[in-house]
Amino acid sequence: MNQFTTDIIEALVKKEDIKEVFRIHLEAAVNTLLQTELTAFLDYERYDRIGFHSGNSRNGSYSRKLHTEFGDLEISIPRDRNGEFKQQTVQPYKRSNDTLEAFVIHMFQKGVTMSEISDLVERMYGHHYTPQTISNMTKAVGEQVAAFKSRSLASRYVCVYLDATFIALKRDTVSKEAVYISVGIREDGSKEVLSFTIAPTESAFVWEEVLQELKERGVEDILLFISDGLKGLRERISTVFPRSKYQSCCVHAARHIAHKVRVADRKDICADFKRVYRADSRHEAQKELEVFISKWQSAYPRVTKALSDNPYLLTFYDFPRAIWRSIYSTNLIEGLNKNIKRYSKRKEQFPNEESLERFLVSLFEPYNQKFSARCHIGFDQARAELSNMFSEE
Repeated sequence: MNQFTTDIIEALVKKEDIKEVFRIHLEAAVNTLLQTELTAFLDYERYDRIGFHSGNSRNGSYSRKLHTEFGDLEISIPRDRNGEFKQQTVQPYKRSNDTLEAFVIHMFQKGVTMSEISDLVERMYGHHYTPQTISNMTKAVGEQVAAFKSRSLASRYVCVYLDATFIALKRDTVSKEAVYISVGIREDGSKEVLSFTIAPTESAFVWEEVLQELKERGVEDILLFISDGLKGLRERISTVFPRSKYQSCCVHAARHIAHKVRVADRKDICADFKRVYRADSRHEAQKELEVFISKWQSAYPRVTKALSDNPYLLTFYDFPRAIWRSIYSTNLIEGLNKNIKRYSKRKEQFPNEESLERFLVSLFEPYNQKFSARCHIGFDQARAELSNMFSEE
């Protein structure tokens, strides 16, 4: 029976805290490892005569405190006289173990506030961390933000979804600001968040900057853009990607109709409009749209005029049938935005733009990893047709 086992049994018999036993033995093990590292580096044991006049020798140590789930460890980092020894047991400049940092970052991603994380850590680990310390831990995500924003993108995307969601952000005062998000689907059906930016309001001119950035990062061809129909956006897209087609979200059009008609008519008029974007062909869809306009024009002339004036309502019919349901609306990106809202609600507000960016990338990275090897519904069947569409451009 070794000393560790003996100490555990003794602590259990005396009903003492076994975490302290773990802490003591872990502290001893880490310090032993550090000394062993230095011995291997110098290539001679302590007090060994081989070390005399070898050109380098031990030169004391300096103390560090490492916070772990078992309590604080008092670590003695050994030094050599030439200053060449670089120990590998404890990561430089780290004051806590990776388990704790991973926990903090995970809670941060879930929308838990810094004060709440600080309280949770204190209850779990018995050590008090200020909200500022917790915030510093999450800044590990900061390096990922720069890498995320500057990474190279694929040269071709079948479609890119554009949508903005609004999140409370503090500058001089607190106000909800627009987070511009673009999500792309490649030829193989895999999808990823391409980029994001933050601005006080949603504007077609800011979207043009977003698109220009995509081009600078390697995007050359995009067959189709899909958005909610923001005024002026189509023109901005044409400026940057003149060969791309544009689809105005049919679900947004349906919501617009529902808000513009009487409650008594809502069910019937929405069902009639659904037949337009659920038709079996573009020709049939055009006929259904004409029937819709004829039926409802006298009662709701503004609603029917908005539809007849929209040349981008049926663009998705120009694409392979297998992906129609994926591209006639912005539902794909709206699902992502709902998750962002769900996690951000607990924070009430972000103290600055950098904090919001770290939060967003902490969600976008796992999203991209999750869907990098998955084919979005319908795209596998349409791959050959889509490849031909790129060739025909």
